[in-house]
Amino acid sequence: MPGIRIFTSSISLPFLPSLHRLPSSLRPFSSLSDDALPSLQPSNDAELVSNILLQHHNPFHAMESSLELHGVSLSTHLLHQTLLRIRHSSKIALSFFHYSKSLPTPPLTATSYNLLIDILAKVRQFDVAWQLIVEMDQNKLSPTSTTFLVLIRRLISAGLTRQAVRAFNDIESFIGTKPTTEDFRFLLDTLCKYGYVKVAAEVFNERKHGFVPDVKMYTVMVYGWCKIGRVDMAERFLRDMIGRGIEPNVVTYNVLLNGICRRASLHPEERFERTIRSADKVFDEMWERGIEPDVTSYSIVLHVYSRAHKPQLSLDKLKLMRERGISPTMATYTSVVKCLSSCGRLDDAEELLSEMVSNGVSPCAATYNCFFKEYRGRKDTDGALKLYKKMKQDGLCMPNMHTYNILVGMFLTLNRMEIVKELWNDMKDNGTGPDLDSYTVLIHGLCEKKKWRKACKFFVEMIEKGFLPQKVTFETLYRGLIQSNMLRTWRRLKKKLDQESITFGSEFQSYHLKPYRR
Repeated sequence: MPGIRIFTSSISLPFLPSLHRLPSSLRPFSSLSDDALPSLQPSNDAELVSNILLQHHNPFHAMESSLELHGVSLSTHLLHQTLLRIRHSSKIALSFFHYSKSLPTPPLTATSYNLLIDILAKVRQFDVAWQLIVEMDQNKLSPTSTTFLVLIRRLISAGLTRQAVRAFNDIESFIGTKPTTEDFRFLLDTLCKYGYVKVAAEVFNERKHGFVPDVKMYTVMVYGWCKIGRVDMAERFLRDMIGRGIEPNVVTYNVLLNGICRRASLHPEERFERTIRSADKVFDEMWERGIEPDVTSYSIVLHVYSRAHKPQLSLDKLKLMRERGISPTMATYTSVVKCLSSCGRLDDAEELLSEMVSNGVSPCAATYNCFFKEYRGRKDTDGALKLYKKMKQDGLCMPNMHTYNILVGMFLTLNRMEIVKELWNDMKDNGTGPDLDSYTVLIHGLCEKKKWRKACKFFVEMIEKGFLPQKVTFETLYRGLIQSNMLRTWRRLKKKLDQESITFGSEFQSYHLKPYRR
């Protein structure tokens, strides 16, 4: 849909997750094992509490009444697991957190604050996040470096790079120790991840003498320049790295190789051949330095074949990998499946999917999404529904947000509202979503079908969950209601927006809606 900008929390390629982002060994955030954010774990109590909160929360009544009626005793673990389950409803999460503070023995730790700060900052409630950091300091729950790294990541994802750098500078004043090399690498990595490599380079050049540059730090910078298409600058950093006596490794070369290949124009045929020649030069340099290309190296080239719609070359390269003793990974298989399905060779793609499973390589949601995209292009509702049900029955992997967004958009376009409702309920029941993208797709699809009342219903639900709609969503709904002589509905909606505007702070104030004339 034109004009809609879909935000994503990750910048990995959907079919090559290990290529577009740095491997886990180079992800600075993964090194914060002592006090990193908790992960979702099975918990019947947390399921119960989250369901109570999501179904019965009323902002005008005390939250404790519902919880006490069910005999809930809140522990730190239960608090964290519940917050993870209501992470898409930031207002309810904040109310629940305040309730936990009112208990005789609050089950709060620094990790509890970190988790809530991440939930709030994800929907750009940065003022509230900073208030929580100050509150931690006042309550003798000292913020940790994780607290600031969580905030820095969300600030950068929102485009507030200068505020992120200032937050990095504030680490020492709040926690009493200087940021570590890992913290500095995290700042650079996150700036590069979201495309702010020039800011990262400026910070790197200003402060690299205060930290010890290593292969990981240089690899982050090579990755950043590649991400914005400046392979020349990436190569310059690689040469500077070698000149300083820091030896690149296979990851460094894979990042460079990915930079050469991922944005290259592959049409006409001469450009494809030029890209393959450039990739071959990187392979040659790796061998000269005694570095053996790995499965990721070959997967990058397979991705080029996929983009160029070269299914036979993809299958030949896959065969060559096996002959050299390199076992294809999930990302490798997914890249070839994508190539085959996008070229209309669904039978071959299904055969490769079966081979993948028989070889003990579990497909991911992105693998199935390749098929769903092809079904969407063909408007093949039967094929899409059959695969969706098979995906859930086999249990090899569950649909992700992208899966649901593809299917919801597809069935909205085809006006199959009963299936849209089923998908939406499935997504809510299994805790996958909905998220900002889901609501955006659904509301715009309903507007296109002139189902204004349903669009308004989901719009209100969206803002009540703490998601700030994109400006184009405001304007589309506003324009449609005015054109449909539903001015009274718009006024009620506007009143609701004004009530909720405090949730979004200064972000909402920038959404000035101009009077619309029919």
